[in-house]
Amino acid sequence: MIALSREYVSVFGRPVIRAVDPAIFSYRYFTHCMACSFCKDQCCSYGVDIDVENVARIEALGPDFDAHVGVPRSKWFTKQTWKDEEFPGGAQARTRVKDGACVFLDRKQRGCKIHSYCLDKGIDYHTLKPLVSILFPLTFEGGVLVASGELEDKSLICVDQGPSVYDGLRGELAYYFGEDFVTELDTIRLRS
Repeated sequence: MIALSREYVSVFGRPVIRAVDPAIFSYRYFTHCMACSFCKDQCCSYGVDIDVENVARIEALGPDFDAHVGVPRSKWFTKQTWKDEEFPGGAQARTRVKDGACVFLDRKQRGCKIHSYCLDKGIDYHTLKPLVSILFPLTFEGGVLVASGELEDKSLICVDQGPSVYDGLRGELAYYFGEDFVTELDTIRLRS
């Protein structure tokens, strides 16, 4: 792990990143998910962790979102929440799995129904789509930006195809943690 020059706080106040695993500069994956013709949305098979503040934002949406999802609200999220100081709001839940995939997976057109709803309505998807989902296959653990386990164990079907996970998600990292964050990571990448 490489310690950063300072802490970088996400736009939601959490997570806070203090270090980076340099492996994010070498692991590669197929970045353009919607252009993929071979994965069959494998990474959406398990549902995703979601902070409780985001759950509240999604649950506050109206009947047009319900119709877009096409699944009763009671089936969207796990009932259990877990304390997790790294997540906005200090707690997380999880999206439920229905018929072998995240309840929000669009089984007809592919992709995330939360994401497509945002695009249709002119809403910034960062406000509704789970942070962990947007950053996948990067994640955060104990203040460290790391590659998801699926890259390390090579269970992600698109591993080793395309740019580095850092390059593929650089824009998202800049959104959440700021331009100074990615500038520092760029410098670390050059030294790695």
